[in-house]
Parts: sequence; C-alpha cells; structure tokens
Amino acid sequence: MDEQTVAVRLPARVLPAPRSISAEARAVLDRLLDSEGMPINAKNPMPDPEDHDGWLRIKKTVDAHYAASMKDLAGTLRASVQTIQVGAAAVHLATPEAATVGEGAYLDLHGGALVFGGGEACRVGAQMQADLHGLRCYGVDYRTPPEHPYPAGLDDTLAAYVHVLEQHGPSGVVIGGRSAGGNLAVAMLLRARDEGLPMPAGLVLLSPEVDLTESGDSFEVNRLVDVMLPLPLRSANLLYAQGADLSNPTLSPLFGDLTGLPPTLLQSGTRDLFLSNTVRMHRALRKAGVAAELHVFEAMPHGGFMGGTPEDLELNRELVRFVRACLRGD
Repeated sequence: MDEQTVAVRLPARVLPAPRSISAEARAVLDRLLDSEGMPINAKNPMPDPEDHDGWLRIKKTVDAHYAASMKDLAGTLRASVQTIQVGAAAVHLATPEAATVGEGAYLDLHGGALVFGGGEACRVGAQMQADLHGLRCYGVDYRTPPEHPYPAGLDDTLAAYVHVLEQHGPSGVVIGGRSAGGNLAVAMLLRARDEGLPMPAGLVLLSPEVDLTESGDSFEVNRLVDVMLPLPLRSANLLYAQGADLSNPTLSPLFGDLTGLPPTLLQSGTRDLFLSNTVRMHRALRKAGVAAELHVFEAMPHGGFMGGTPEDLELNRELVRFVRACLRGD
C-alpha cells in the first residue's frame, strides 16, 4: 500500500448470511464455508504464473471437478449437442428440443479464470443455454493457457463469431459471457468492430472479468466475503497475458472504446469479488452511448447461488426476457 494512502481499518467481524435472501441461498453461502467460517475455496492457492507444470496439474483437477459436477445435470437436459471444429477451437453446437425463438443463436463463452472450464463443462453449458433460451447455442471451447496463452482464446472466440455470422444474420445473434467469458466477449467485439464485422443483437455479461488489473474497489471490499471466488486472480491473469500489458483493452476491455457495442445486460451480486468490474463496465457502456441494464442481486457471490434458488431462477427469467427482446429488435 502507498504510504500516503489513508485506508479504512476494519475490526474483526463476522458476516452472517443475511435474512434478506432466500433460505436456499443462505444454505449455499453456509455450505461454502469451513467449520471456522472461512471460504473453502480460499484454501486452494493458484500456482505462480511461471509454474506451468503446476498449472497443468491444477487445470486437470479443476476441469475433472467441473465435469463431475455437471454429470447429473447433463442427464436432465433436453438439447442435443454435437461438437464441430472451427479453426483451432472446438465448438459445442446445442440444439433445443423445441426452438421457441425462431432461427436465433446464442454464442456462449464459458468462465474459468481464462484457464479452466473447457471440455465437458463447456459442452453441458451449451446444452443448458439452449434449453434456457429455446434457441441454438454455440459453446466455444476456446484454447487456454498454459499451453495456449493470449491471444489464442481471443482468436478462437472471434473465429467462432465469424462462423456464427455465416449461419445466422447478426440481428439473430446474442453473445453471452460468464466471468472470464465476459472478458473474451467484450474484447472480441471490440476487435470485430474494428475489423468491420457487424455487431450482434445483444450482449449478456454475467459478472464479467473485464479488468485483469483488478483495480476495482470490490477486490478489497469483497475479498474473502465472496465465498465462491474469495481471492483475486492475478496469477491466472499473468499466466494468460504472458507478458502483455494487463491494461491493454484486448486484455482488460473495460479500458477500451466501447462505442457501438450492442445492448447489454450485466449481472453481479453484492458479495461478488467482481462487483466493481460489473458496475464500472455498466457505467463505461452508458458513457459510450450503449443501452445497458444492470442487475445486482442481494448477497450473491460470483457465479450466483449454484442454480435452483429463487434468486437464480429470477436471474434466468431476466436473461430470457432480455435475449428475446434483443432478437425481436425491441
């Protein structure tokens, strides 16, 4: 800390799950704490950016955990899915059992700190979005570090967008990004715009990781308060960037020229480590003349309450409403 900075000093305190949220949501917050009240996820520090072997080990473990957690869910999904190759990336194309939004398409960019979340989790995620929205979903299994650092994932995302535009007109496409996927969604659209490609009908940013410098207030205020993502991701950010300037808009699109981006829905929670990312992105979009709506949920950590709570279902309703309005041109 800079010696000239005057900082707030907080006494030791306990933050109970508030009574202002559902019992189901409170149970999720409690379940993610150990017996001493510390976030379980804080016990798994990330390797140093230079420790590629360490990253490969943790990547294998995390992706296996994601796949296992999706296994039971996959059996409840109705959308069919096939995997195609678009350039260097796999794209999981999920088709709903009954399309309810005509010929529209949803381009889904998964989260996972720009390192995790590919493979089976990405494939099931595409099915989930196809079921939720009733339209074809393209889940981009973009390349990730340490094997494929920046700009591989960004290149893959742009290639997938070009492919989707070849199948659907831009007015029939909505792009959605969760966490790290929100970073790629915005960075890709800035590149696409500068290369003369048309913008999609809408953009969904769910707790987007749009500032890899982690300069926002909530990186301090919500540290260890966010039971899902209790600690900053600087090591993962440096691994992804591989020496590039983290403040460059292709890495931290919050700092880019956002003019001309499509109508955007942004979501976060009051206990989300990325709350500052989301609210600052909302303000930046508004200043750039982009129609943007912000939804901040009470006590919600990064990634929501893991599905099934009244709050998660409310968010899903907002997402369906927004996506359908975009595809109608409202």
